[in-house]
Amino acid sequence: MIKQNLNRTVYFIIFLAINFGGLALGSWLMDNGPNTAWYQNLNKAPWTPPGWVFGAAWTFIMLCFSWYLAELFKERGSRFLWSIYSLQVILNVGWNWIFFNQHMVTVGLAVISLLLLVIFYFFITFRSDRLKYAKYLLVPYILWLCIATSLNAYIVLNN
Repeated sequence: MIKQNLNRTVYFIIFLAINFGGLALGSWLMDNGPNTAWYQNLNKAPWTPPGWVFGAAWTFIMLCFSWYLAELFKERGSRFLWSIYSLQVILNVGWNWIFFNQHMVTVGLAVISLLLLVIFYFFITFRSDRLKYAKYLLVPYILWLCIATSLNAYIVLNN
């Protein structure tokens, strides 16, 4: 039992490092995007939250996601699973660069939509007895991606 907890803890630490590292890299790649004249002058959705909400939301999301991943990889780690997770990291980090740095809002919408599908895939596919409750740790991520996708879509349709 101790070994299992240690492995889960090690996985949790690994995923915390990767996920928060990805957030840091994404933030760096967006090159101060939310504060640029380009973004400030966009016609944004009326339900766009204040800037501080994004940091708070992503912190909570990545804590929950890291915990979920620790449970998932402890239960059934595989190359395929690492590939799906790597795709998620690339999409999550890449959206920042595509949207804020390159101003490709339509491509950004495609990327964030694909990211939402990947997280739904995690939620729907991995639901063994041991994971049937852990998958609910993905709900904050799914809800936030739905909001973020709607914000991106609003910008695509209204600018």
